[in-house]
Amino acid sequence: MVIYIAILIIFLILTVLNLAFLPRLKAAPPSNSFVSLLIPMRNEERNVESLIRNLKCLTHRSLEVIILDDGSTDQTSELLRKSIGDDPFFKVIAGKPLPEGWIGKVHACHQLSVEAKGEYLFFLDADVRIAPDTIEKVLAEMDRRRSGLITGFPRFPVKPLLGKLLVPFQHFLVFFHLPLVMANYTTFPAFTAAHGAFMFFKRDAYESIGGHQAVRSSLLEDVHITRLVKKKGWKATLINNTEDAVCHMYDTNREVWEGFLKNIYIGLGQNPFMVGVSSLFYFAFYFLPLPLFGYGIISLQEIYCLPLILVWAQTFIIDRTSNQSPHHFWLMPLASLALIAIMWASMLKRIRKQSYKWKGRSY
Repeated sequence: MVIYIAILIIFLILTVLNLAFLPRLKAAPPSNSFVSLLIPMRNEERNVESLIRNLKCLTHRSLEVIILDDGSTDQTSELLRKSIGDDPFFKVIAGKPLPEGWIGKVHACHQLSVEAKGEYLFFLDADVRIAPDTIEKVLAEMDRRRSGLITGFPRFPVKPLLGKLLVPFQHFLVFFHLPLVMANYTTFPAFTAAHGAFMFFKRDAYESIGGHQAVRSSLLEDVHITRLVKKKGWKATLINNTEDAVCHMYDTNREVWEGFLKNIYIGLGQNPFMVGVSSLFYFAFYFLPLPLFGYGIISLQEIYCLPLILVWAQTFIIDRTSNQSPHHFWLMPLASLALIAIMWASMLKRIRKQSYKWKGRSY
């Protein structure tokens, strides 16, 4: 038990040290750099009006906003016309049919990049809302870090139960497992994390890798394109943008399940061994402390309560850093079980050669 507790203490210390290398966006002066803000949309009627209101508040004025309607079958197109009106900063284009071998979102982003005229390309998802001065902040950070790409995991307000368990886990997985000093201060592709909802490229870096066309068949295009940026010698900086960007990812448990199902096994390299090791790791260190805590309470042996307290402390620190709900850390043992379940479900789906489904398309 002493060794077990010592390992959890080490995890806690390493997490605190790791977070020291996660930069936050800072206030920045106005910039004249021309930015193309690029947004793919497919059946996003629930997001259109609030998104356009949000973007009209941006303070960076050397800007074009290009939105691609990717074959929406709901009221996305109508709501876009109504919300944009005659605002000259906005342009809406219709997406072309999806070619064989392409992933839907990747193809949409590629089409957007062809239309863009900016020195910088800012790919933003339709469910993200950003602070008015976000673009100025990112431009300054990019210059400060001499980066070809800035990316970050936004704050995630979540509604469904499965979302409360799994969505904040994105921050935990990255901030705990990724050595941020290597990710942000070197160009080694192995040390990479990215979030496709918030990708801000220097155009030269984007074009040097062939843009989204280089990852046309990837369901994990954000990570794969970031690795290519690093392979070309550009720095890619992972920032803490949770004070400047909010992402309302999923509204239902089904959306949470399908969203994680299509990505997580690919994120593990489609490696069954990694699924097994990761499952054992999270069961042993992040679920097992819960029954140990119960045993400690019943037997009046405080030492058995300490592992769960350490797990809660580590999770609480990450939640505070990422502006997550202050109550989420209590759920960590159950969240670990949910993570294990989705890893195995995703792997088995791939092994059985079944397709993943997302927004009406199968992959």
